[in-house]
Amino acid sequence: MSASKIALLGAIAGFTIFLGLPIGRLRNPAPRVRALLNATAAGILLFLLWDVLAHAWEPLDAALGDHHYGTAVVDGLAMGAGLAVGLLGLVYFERWMVTRRPQPPVLVPVGAAAPSGAGSAATPAAPAAPLGGPPTLTASAARQLALLIAIGIGLHNFAEGLAIGNSAAQGDIALAVLLIIGFGLHNATEGFGIVAPMAAAGTRPSWGYLGLLGLIGGGPTLLGTLVGQRFTNDLVSIAFLALAAGSILYVVIELLAVGRKMAAKDIMTWGLLAGLLLGFATDAIVTAGGA
Repeated sequence: MSASKIALLGAIAGFTIFLGLPIGRLRNPAPRVRALLNATAAGILLFLLWDVLAHAWEPLDAALGDHHYGTAVVDGLAMGAGLAVGLLGLVYFERWMVTRRPQPPVLVPVGAAAPSGAGSAATPAAPAAPLGGPPTLTASAARQLALLIAIGIGLHNFAEGLAIGNSAAQGDIALAVLLIIGFGLHNATEGFGIVAPMAAAGTRPSWGYLGLLGLIGGGPTLLGTLVGQRFTNDLVSIAFLALAAGSILYVVIELLAVGRKMAAKDIMTWGLLAGLLLGFATDAIVTAGGA
């Protein structure tokens, strides 16, 4: 099979992520449906976290088994650095984004001196969140979280593309095609995971924004396939997998926090279980084929 055909199949595997994205266009889902969507996305990402870390650990584990301790140390450092950048990088990026947001003006009584940096007395203050009501994810926060999920999944899919390209470069076309089929089916569930925060918040993204999220999440599969056909390196693969794992872990933490605020523990538990099982079910196709 030619390199161009392998690249085309790699693109198809990545862009099946678009199959799950239309769920983000749901109109005002009920609160329990929102909680279920949020929890199912968290379950899918928990599976991805396990899957990514398992693949990143394989070369390191093999090096330890062969007593190649120098290689194991280098691989371990790459894995630790990738996890740190993927997890802590998003934490500090979010903090930086918060500092750039304009602060709401402060209501100052007439005749009183305005505090330093505050808005004018004539400017009304932003309404406070109602007491006793369940906190919800705002539209902007939901869009930002969906973008972070897409980035994390994109890094993961780049590593999947490397696996496809490496298999083709080594002449194992059957394995490459099998990986394309398995990853393609699996990526369809990832599209649902990307848009779940927006569906949970009752936010309907535009088709253009969904397209952008699909390109960010699925496009790296094609890029990884092209790179993998020309360049093979375990260390690079470990670094990208660890980077993806760190970013996915950050998003899982955020989704679980949102789910806790929804005060629907039973729905949250069922959703987590459904997401985990869905992840294992799609991944089982690759395993069953001997990949």
